[in-house]
Amino acid sequence: MWYAVSAPHCCISYPRRPCSPRFLRKCSVPTSFCVQASLPENNNGAKVEYTPWLIVGLGNPGNKYHGTRHNIGFEMIDSIAKTQGVVMNTIQSKALVGIGSIGEVPILLAKPQAYMNYSGESVGPLAAYYQVPLRHILLVYDEMSLPNGVLRIQPKGGHGYHNGVKSVMGHLDGCREFPRLCIGIGNPPGTMDMKAYLLQRFSTVERHQ
Repeated sequence: MWYAVSAPHCCISYPRRPCSPRFLRKCSVPTSFCVQASLPENNNGAKVEYTPWLIVGLGNPGNKYHGTRHNIGFEMIDSIAKTQGVVMNTIQSKALVGIGSIGEVPILLAKPQAYMNYSGESVGPLAAYYQVPLRHILLVYDEMSLPNGVLRIQPKGGHGYHNGVKSVMGHLDGCREFPRLCIGIGNPPGTMDMKAYLLQRFSTVERHQ
């Protein structure tokens, strides 16, 4: 069976696989949400169907945490939304959500509004609701093992003691086969407490990096 999913400038459809993880079988795609993409006209009018991407930035809600190291995932989502003209104005599954596209590829941007340690409460339900396969769930979050400003893309992995990632994996039936974009924030200097470091705002130099 094929499911079609439509948003203002972009329609996607893709097959539901019987072997999908259990979280993908919790519900079907709503017929009211459809996203289409078509090839340029010089392709004899041929249309191509894309599987959507769920791009999730991890962070904590509220002004108290805005601009902190631990919220760099939120900032990346804000940057993508601004660049691609995606309006983040919908609350669904405890997340601030926006629907749009990057080029012809439909995307669903999400910023979980439960605290970091409960991020999976948004990611699991959103992936199930829109039937997004694991390989198209991109998680964006801070990584202390990387120097500040350094990016790393991984096709899969563990949680690396990151509680937000651990929560997401828990709500994806323990699956770890989803890509992630890790944004380096460096390690705490000296004997500085790790939690205090994560909740500290970037210096001017660090933000530039």
